Amino acid sequence: MTTPEPTILIVEDEPKIAALLDDYLQSNGFRTHVIETGLGVTEWIQANTPDLVLLDLMLPGKDGLQICREVRAFSQLPIIMVTARVDEIDRLLGLELGADDYICKPFSPREVVARVKAVLRRLRREADPPKPGYQGIVLDESAFRVVVNGTPLELTRVEFRLLRTLLSQPGRVFARGQLMDTVYTDGRVVSDRTMDSHVKNLRQKLAEHLPAELIHSVYGVGYRLE
Repeated sequence: MTTPEPTILIVEDEPKIAALLDDYLQSNGFRTHVIETGLGVTEWIQANTPDLVLLDLMLPGKDGLQICREVRAFSQLPIIMVTARVDEIDRLLGLELGADDYICKPFSPREVVARVKAVLRRLRREADPPKPGYQGIVLDESAFRVVVNGTPLELTRVEFRLLRTLLSQPGRVFARGQLMDTVYTDGRVVSDRTMDSHVKNLRQKLAEHLPAELIHSVYGVGYRLE
């Protein structure tokens, strides 16, 4: 059987940009659908389940941040945010919203296609059988799901990749830079403060289901899993 082409939803209110992205993605083998307003995006996603969303931040009717929150309430569908507001990047990448990547305007359409392919490849690599449990933790990468002592744990994509890296070698000290490279595979620069925030959030979620703290800080270096 032939594998169907991935469907990319383009949410962009500037017609020229939307048409450019549409042409480049289709010429690279993707199916596309364009919506030029923030209204109705969440409902379309629920009804059609695309493979990835290119989501502009500034939209009429409803902005990209609100749409991202709504989608994350029911799906881990990959979302690439398109923005000219560099000051929003930490939030976009998901201390709370959980976007998978971002692209800053102005951009090259070839870069957009490359980012889309990279995110979809990363998801395919994650689609492996569940990993054996460690301290009662089981990672099911095909479902992007974590179970701790029999209880499902809701994690963002960044938190999931962070936990997966630490679980890969319990006891090893991972420097912050190493964790950044495994969590953000596109080479973007992220501050130590951002990584510390992700670790803090992950610790809090694990602490609700484990009798002792699992992730330990190594002063001046990084983190390890006990």
